[in-house]
Amino acid sequence: MTRYHNVDGNKIPFTAEEESLRDLEEQQAAEAVALYNAKQYARDRQNEYPAIGDQLDALFHAGVFPDDMAAQIQAVKDKYPKS
Repeated sequence: MTRYHNVDGNKIPFTAEEESLRDLEEQQAAEAVALYNAKQYARDRQNEYPAIGDQLDALFHAGVFPDDMAAQIQAVKDKYPKS
């Protein structure tokens, strides 16, 4: 299908090179939309997860961190206690 430029109200047909370039642009745009749509689950999950700080604090309190990491975290908690 021939595409046109609108120049001062006149329809000027695309050259073969312009057609090829527009086809490539449309293909790239469609791929970008498909990639964006394929990641919808990640955007949906992001709104539902607890804040990362809350997740890490829960892991700390559950004793999941290695001893050296737990010691570093505890040192910060001790330095800046809750009021």
